[in-house]
Parts: sequence; structure tokens; C-alpha cells
Amino acid sequence: MINRESGVLLNISSLPGRYGIGKFGAEAVAFAHFIKSMGFSRWQVLPFNPVGPGDCPYASPSAFGGNMLYISPDMLCEDGYVTPEDIKECIYYGSPHVADYEFASRTTKSLLEKAYAGLTEEGKRSFYPALDEQVQGYCKFLALKEKHGGKPFPEWGDDAYFEKASPDTDRVNFYAFCQSMFFDQWARTKKEINKAGIKVIGDIPIYVYSDSADVWQGGKVFKVNDDFSLSNVAGAPPDYFSEDGQLWGNPLYDWDYLASTGYDWWCKRIKASMELYDTVRIDHFRGLASYWSVDGKEETARNGKWEKGPGIALFESIEKAVPEADIIAEDLGEFGEDVIRLLEDTGYAGMRIIQFGFTPNDNSSHIPHNYPENSVAYTGTHDNDTLLGWLYSASPEEREFALKYCRFEGGNWGEGGVNAPAVKSIIETLWRSNSFLAVLPVQDMLGFGEDARMNRPGVPEGQWRFRATQEFLDVVDRDRYAEMNRICFRYN
Repeated sequence: MINRESGVLLNISSLPGRYGIGKFGAEAVAFAHFIKSMGFSRWQVLPFNPVGPGDCPYASPSAFGGNMLYISPDMLCEDGYVTPEDIKECIYYGSPHVADYEFASRTTKSLLEKAYAGLTEEGKRSFYPALDEQVQGYCKFLALKEKHGGKPFPEWGDDAYFEKASPDTDRVNFYAFCQSMFFDQWARTKKEINKAGIKVIGDIPIYVYSDSADVWQGGKVFKVNDDFSLSNVAGAPPDYFSEDGQLWGNPLYDWDYLASTGYDWWCKRIKASMELYDTVRIDHFRGLASYWSVDGKEETARNGKWEKGPGIALFESIEKAVPEADIIAEDLGEFGEDVIRLLEDTGYAGMRIIQFGFTPNDNSSHIPHNYPENSVAYTGTHDNDTLLGWLYSASPEEREFALKYCRFEGGNWGEGGVNAPAVKSIIETLWRSNSFLAVLPVQDMLGFGEDARMNRPGVPEGQWRFRATQEFLDVVDRDRYAEMNRICFRYN
């Protein structure tokens, strides 16, 4: 029998704190103890990569680099890099309910510049050699982007070609210092989180951003024309989230070339992820069975076509290179026999979303009585509405079906807050499912509505901003969740 567990989904950016965005360090460790006190054993986060356009962690300028916004001013101060007076500039006096990426980016970089300026010349040079080759490339990429006024790398002239590039050494060393601070602070934070009895589930976006260090230094890994244009781009076909599909615009992989290298780039990526997390979720897993390819001139993803992905050969290579890899497959979206077969062949746990299960007269794979043991069950992901928001937006037929299925005993189904009765009924139904792991976004734990949603797919601006506050976390009924985990045998 597989051990039954439960987890909470909350990104680092959403943690409480005084710096405009969630940070590593004390607040993260406190959150781990908070969820452990209720019997949870897993904490799922979003990708730790640097964010891209629209502050999106799934359109990152580096698949290997770390998000410098998560670097803790307090830890920098404790380590002697900056003074208590220095970190005052990072204190945020705006709303505690939203992450302010612009403020956090500006003040965090300014603080890191001060810390770096205080190092000896030998100290400044000491960080770069210790970094992974891919992260070193990201440091060079950032220095060059700065040199060229933030322009996309295809506009850098000779610097657009990795082998010809000539970045400023001191700026490369500055960004190496920043990356070193990221990885060091997270390693120390994660050690304390693990000591609290919590394992961290990380997230790997399947694709990289077109203007990224990965494409710039990746050579033949990606299907990119000589002038750096893209004949075809990545996306997703029309589905639950979008009737036109989702046109992501990411470069596609050259799977034939990758196969000739034993999928070396992907193996390195999984290895790097397993050094950050205890478990990794591969986003858009179905794209590794077959992927949606869209002509680069299209304005929507509606007219794309399926292309064959690497399939089991990729994961056989990963198994040899990173035998300790613990992987969850995000197998949502447009399905096919190839995806089902690949999931079976790998043995990875897939995902089930209870919101998708309540179409009347449809015995869906997302309705809890159909969940296999080897699956991870969610009330919703970062792309879903909150449970309360979904109840309001669902059709009357869907809502009635959901409430009856989840044994809602009456009252106001639209009531929100930590004791929202309809939300409580749905969560408890999910917890009774057969899935070995059940995961709850903090927004649903708090009974929040649509305005607390993390992301709306296809909406480029204003996303990824939700933050929890300590005031809200303090009113969570811990006894209720501890009891729910205990009686459903998810207590660890």
C-alpha cells in the first residue's frame, strides 16, 4: 500500500513578509512549520527560475538560473554582506496582499549591488567558478543584456553568438554573486524545511523563453533559424482554458539532435532540479509524448498540429543519469493514447483536478471515485480559479452536481472564508479520494474567491501577484485540517 500524504500549494512569491514579495529564510521556514502542524508533509511551489514577461515563471530567461527576487535581505544582513540600515530600503509599504515585482526587483538588485561592492576583488571573482556551466552562461547573458540596454539577444550584434560574446567581467561576477546568494540561501532554507518534516515539490516548465540564456547558449538544442527567428513555436490546442488554444511562442526542441546526445541537456536540467527540490513536477508532460506545433506567423494556437515528441527514450536517459529523480507528470489538457502510454511506461503519478470532474452525466477521470492510487489530486492548480470562484462561475448544473456529489449539507454555498461550507465539503471529498497525495492551494484553505486567483491563462499582465498574509494564516482552523488528515490517513 502506498503511503498517503497531503500537501499545500503556495509559491515563494506569495509568502507573507515585509519586502514586497515572498523571500527565502524565516517566513518560508515558518510556513513549513505551520503546515506541518496540521499534518501536511508536502509543500508545492512554482518554478524558481527568474520570471519573464508579465512576471511569469513559465517564460523564464533561464531554465537553470535562480530568481534573485527570492533572496532574503535578512539573510544577507545576518551573513554580514549588508547592514540593518541597508535593508530598510527593501521594506515595502504597499498592499501586503499582492506581490510588487517592480519594487522587489529594483530594491533587491540595489541591495545586492551594495553587498557586492563591499567584497574584496578576490572575493568578487570567487563565485563564478563554483557555478554550474549553465548558470555561468546565464550570468554572461545578464551582463550582455545590460550592456545592450535590455534588448533581446538577437539584436546584440556579435554578442548574439555565444562563442563571439564579450561581456564585462565585473558584471558577470556581480551576477555570479547574485546567483550564489540565491542557491546558498535556498539550500539553507530547504534544510530547515526538511528538518520540519516537509518535502518540497518543485516545478519544471517544459519550454524556455525565446529571449533566454538557454537559447543563446544552447546551440542545436532548439529549432532556431540562423537569424534567430522561429519557423514554428510551442502552444496548446483549444481546451478548457481557451477556445483558441494557448499560443506560448516558445522555441521548440530539436528532439533528433537531443537524442543524438543522449538527451544530455534535459538530463542536466532534471539533475539541477533535484538539487533544488525533493520532487519535481514536469509541466505540460503531454508535450513530451507529442507536442502542439504552431506556425510562427499565426496569431492564435488554433491551427497548430501535433508532432511526435521523444517519448520513453527521454525518460530512459533521465533514469540512467539521475536515478534518484522523483517526478510528477502534469498530464492535463488534450489527451491521447501516446500520453497514456508514456505515463504508464514511466510509472509517474499523473494529476487529477476536482474542478474538472463535475460535468453532469460525464463519468470523468477527474471525479474523485475514478482517481487511481498513483496520482496527485488537487482542488485546483495555479491556472485554475479558486474553489469559491469556480462555484460562482460554474453552470447551475455543474454546481448542483458538485454540491450533491460532495454531500454539501445546506447553507449558503457562496459563503467564503476559512469556514466556507461548500468549499469545505469539496476539499473533504478530495481528501477521501484514492490518490496517494492530495494538494490544496492556500487560497482554497482560506476560502478566497476569484480575486485571489494566481493566474488566468492567456492574460499576459497582472498575474502571479497573490500573497497570503500572516493575519489570514493565523485564522486557519488548524484542528480541522489536522483531523481531516488524520481520519483520511494522510497524517505524516
